[in-house]
Amino acid sequence: MTAWLALAVFLGAYTLIATEKVHRVAAALGGAGIMLVIHATAAGPAFFSESTGIDWNVVFLLLGMMIIVGVLKRTGVFEYLAIWAAKRARGRPYRLMVLLVVITASASALLDNVTTVLLVAPVTFLVCERLALPVAPFLIAEAMASNIGGTATLVGDPPNIIIASRAGLTFNDFLVHLAPLVVVLVAAFALLCRVLFRRAFRYDPARAAEIMALNEREAIADRRLLWQSLVVLGLVMAAFVLHPVLHYEPSIVALLGAGVLVALTEVTTEEALAEVEWPTLVFFAGLFVMVGALVHTGVIGEVARAAAGAAEGRPAATTMALLWGSAGLSAIVDNIPYVATMSPIVEQLVQASGDHQGQVLWWALALGADLGGNATAVGAAANVVVIGIAARNGTPISFWGFTRYGLVVMVVTVALATPYLWLRYLL
Repeated sequence: MTAWLALAVFLGAYTLIATEKVHRVAAALGGAGIMLVIHATAAGPAFFSESTGIDWNVVFLLLGMMIIVGVLKRTGVFEYLAIWAAKRARGRPYRLMVLLVVITASASALLDNVTTVLLVAPVTFLVCERLALPVAPFLIAEAMASNIGGTATLVGDPPNIIIASRAGLTFNDFLVHLAPLVVVLVAAFALLCRVLFRRAFRYDPARAAEIMALNEREAIADRRLLWQSLVVLGLVMAAFVLHPVLHYEPSIVALLGAGVLVALTEVTTEEALAEVEWPTLVFFAGLFVMVGALVHTGVIGEVARAAAGAAEGRPAATTMALLWGSAGLSAIVDNIPYVATMSPIVEQLVQASGDHQGQVLWWALALGADLGGNATAVGAAANVVVIGIAARNGTPISFWGFTRYGLVVMVVTVALATPYLWLRYLL
């Protein structure tokens, strides 16, 4: 009986998150609270268990990276990059979009995609205004580029963090297995932008001359803080890569980096913590409690056993079903709760099939969820953030205004990922 109640609570909260009838943080916390009230879980399993509780590695990794990026934001380096890109493009709209796409995708591989679009999107308004360009296509392209670029690394997209924590994958694992494909996907997306957003590419020679007169170096507000931030960020990234040697979890590295950066600079603790996206962290906590309750009551185990029975002896079909199924479901609901729900199921499938054959299932889940998030306006957190920024700046982007481009991008990128998984892991 408790298992059925837990499943009903989870589906109810999931529906509220997907439809946005209630703020997703309220839905996640409310669902977590009800799970505790109906005894689907308890304080011990919810807060202290590795298998059924809050994944503190995910929470603290995001917290540390948010603090580092919050300090970096104060230097003006992102404004510098945007103006530099506009000048490099010589005011040509398509060239500008390609550069912004490449910058956004690259930054999203190092930072998380939500933070990247938060920093790059406001600057896009400035550049598009100076060039008299419609800003919506550029914002949409940046959101999609952030989701594609974030697929390449452990820290690039929140679903990857969840997968890495559940599967025991390292920063290097994501670089080796997903980064080569992501380079191809970013190049394909840049070419696709030429077709999708062709009506936005209106070149104005006079406006281009004005942008060429800007000095991007003036955007750097604090050079000393910039160097301090880049050194710390470089050390943090190096520690991620050297995880097999150092054996420090990414969450510990991120927190150490954030602490060192705040201690070495003149940024106060209050200023650093003010840049943290606390609603996102709280949402994760509530979500983990709900999913943990499903594990605790045996719901996830039953689903996993059924899925393992259907997949037995059919690794290729299971991989393709997981890739395209994840892409389709992530288009309907945010890919974060989807991956949090699916990761314990995939874990059991991997254990049932063996490490060699099963490892591809993790990459299918990551690619499907990350790339599928581009399909609709609610598919990924970065999409929601961009649409919110656009609305606050008086240029609203409708659900369909985003989705009509996103569906095309999702189908093309997942179609490219299909032969990659097939040729590299299944043959």
